Amino acid sequence: MNNMVVSVNPHIYAKDTTQTIMRDVLIALLPAVLASIIFFGVQALLVEVICVAVAVICEWAFEKICNKPITITDFSAAVTGLLLALNLPVDIPIWQAMFGAFVAIIVVKQFFGGIGQNFANPAITARVIMLVAFSGAMTTWAIPAFTDATSAATPLAVIGGAEGALPTLAQMFIGARGGSMGETSCLALLIGGIYLIARKVISWHTPVAFIGTVLVLTALLGRQPLYQVMAGGLFIGAFFMATDYTTSPPTPAGKLIFGVGCGLITVLIRVWGNYPEGVSFSILLMNILNPYICDWTKTKPFGGVQA
Repeated sequence: MNNMVVSVNPHIYAKDTTQTIMRDVLIALLPAVLASIIFFGVQALLVEVICVAVAVICEWAFEKICNKPITITDFSAAVTGLLLALNLPVDIPIWQAMFGAFVAIIVVKQFFGGIGQNFANPAITARVIMLVAFSGAMTTWAIPAFTDATSAATPLAVIGGAEGALPTLAQMFIGARGGSMGETSCLALLIGGIYLIARKVISWHTPVAFIGTVLVLTALLGRQPLYQVMAGGLFIGAFFMATDYTTSPPTPAGKLIFGVGCGLITVLIRVWGNYPEGVSFSILLMNILNPYICDWTKTKPFGGVQA
């Protein structure tokens, strides 16, 4: 009887912690980091390091000033900084990248209470704000190094009518195309996504629903579905950002609804919107709807009755 512990729920504990989960996310992002350096050069590494450093410093400084527990050792700030960097063009001015990291950590994360309490994915929200504030820099793409690419236009822009030639499907899959430095290599992102699923950090529901919805809808609309699936930030969004624990549903049914919603909004923006890409906007909008999805799909406790 002396070994009994009285505590509040939850009463079932797992070995996973925020630190171990975020560490796995960082490991899963390493292939995308390597691909960004291969295709865009050492400048990509510089932007990534600066975004991570600014994110970590901002979190430490805010928590220090507010006399809150320091949480930088859980790696969540590092994950936010790296995800933001991978969603930026390699030639983004450094001060703009630093601004984005500041917005992600201070405005979106810390102002709402810190990890677990933010209403939207910090990296996605910061990217959307940067897209509005710095539209020129955020839509200027470098030609990948060590490739035969002749146009810096993204495949989505070309599909939408911009000048340039579409890369081959093989180039799309490997990453030899224009775009944000961490979103171009579907191979690298797929490796990272499979790693997260194998480690049970994420489930298959949201990524499959998200990517599958875009594939099916663009096929029905005759909009080159294979290019649509591999273009833009669909892979990085589906595996690494739409699966954020805080801003996405916890139940399998909720995850499927969330993924389908993201895919639907992405296609609507890509086909009929002013922007050629819609992944960031779709995830942000579904983040806002997440509380309602959670309420619709919540499970009834065993033995529970309707309140």
